[in-house]
Amino acid sequence: MPNMNEIICPNCHKAFKVDEAGYATLLQQVRDKEFNRQLEERLEAAKRDKLSAIELAESRLRSELQKEAASKDTEIQRLQAQLQSGELAQRLAVREALTDVEKERDKLRNDLEQARLRSELSEKSLKDKFETQIKDRDDAIERLKDMKARLSTKMVGETLEQHCETEFNRMRATAFPRAYFEKDNDARSGSKGDFIFRDLDEGGTEIVSIMFEMKNESDATATKKKNEDFFKELDKDRTEKGCEYAILVSLLEPDNELYNTGIVDVSHRYPKMYVVRPQFFLPMITLLRNAALGSLEFKRELAIVKAQNLDITHFENDLETFKNAFAKNYDLASRRFATAIEEIDKSIQHLEKTKEALLGADRNLRLANDKAQDVTIRKLTRGNPTMQTKFEELGGE
Repeated sequence: MPNMNEIICPNCHKAFKVDEAGYATLLQQVRDKEFNRQLEERLEAAKRDKLSAIELAESRLRSELQKEAASKDTEIQRLQAQLQSGELAQRLAVREALTDVEKERDKLRNDLEQARLRSELSEKSLKDKFETQIKDRDDAIERLKDMKARLSTKMVGETLEQHCETEFNRMRATAFPRAYFEKDNDARSGSKGDFIFRDLDEGGTEIVSIMFEMKNESDATATKKKNEDFFKELDKDRTEKGCEYAILVSLLEPDNELYNTGIVDVSHRYPKMYVVRPQFFLPMITLLRNAALGSLEFKRELAIVKAQNLDITHFENDLETFKNAFAKNYDLASRRFATAIEEIDKSIQHLEKTKEALLGADRNLRLANDKAQDVTIRKLTRGNPTMQTKFEELGGE
C-alpha cells in the first residue's frame, strides 16, 4: 500500500508526494468526477425514459385521436342526416311563413286601401264643410256690409251695443251669475262709457271691473274715426267710475291688421286698456276674470289688511281724541288745582296771621294773669284810706 503522502500518476506511473491538504483536494476532485459521471449517466437514463414515455404517449394519443375521429365521423354523418331532415323542415316552415306573410301583406294592403278611401272621403267631407262655412261667413260678411250701409253711424253703434249686451246676457246665468253688467248712465262728470262690468265673489269682494266702450261707423260716414281717438276719454271714464280695466269694442279701422289679429294691448298708451273686435268681447271678459281669480286671495288679504288698518286708524283717532280730552281735562284740573293751592296758601297765610295774633293775645293774657296773681289787698288799698278802713273792719269781724 503506497504512502499516504505519495501518489502515483495513472498516466506516467511516476510517484509524487503531496501533503494532507493537497491529498484532500485531489480526493475531492476524484469524488466530484465520479459524482458527475454518475449524474450524467442518470440524466441520460432519465432522458431515454422521457423519450420512451413521450413515444408511448404519442402512440396512445394517436390511437385516441383515431378513435375520436372515427366517432366524430359517425356524429358528422348523423348530424348531416339530421341537417338534411332539418333543411326540409325549414323549407316547409319558410314556405308556411311566407304564406302567412303574404296573407298579412294582402290584409295590410287592403286595410291601407280602405284607409286611403276613408281619408279621401273625410278630406272631401271636410273640404265641403269648410267651403260651406266659408260661404256662410262670406254671406254673413255681405249681410253685415249691407246692414252697415243701411244704418246711420248712431244706429250702428247702438246695434253693436245691443249685440254685446245680448251676448253677455246669453252667458250671464252660467258664466257670470253674480256679475253686474249695465249701461253707464252717470254723466255727472261730463262723459260716460257704454257699459260697466263688475264681478263679485260669494263674500261680496270685487273680482274684476271693466269699463266698456263700443264704437262703429257705417261705410258712408264722411269722417272716419280711429280707435285711438277714443282712448283718452275711455281712460277718463274708467278712472272716474272706479273700474280696473278699460276695453274698447270696435269695428273701426276694418283694414287695420293690428286690430284684426285679436286682442290688442294698448297699456303703453293708457294703463290696463285693450281694443278687441266684437267676437273677442266675451273671451276678453273671461280672460280678465280668470286672471283676477288668481289674485282674489291676495285681494281678500288686502281687504283684511285695509280693515285692520282702518281699525288701527280708528283706534289711533280714538286714542288721540282721548289724549286731547285728557289733556284738556288735565289742563282744567291743573289750573283748578293751582287755584286751590293758591287759596290754601292764602288760607295758610291768614291762619299764620291769626296764629300770631293768638300767640300775641296769649302773651298778653299771661302777663295779665301774672299781674293778677301779684295783686294783694295791701297793694289795692295803698293810698286809699277808706278802703283800708273797710278791709280792716272786715278783718276785725
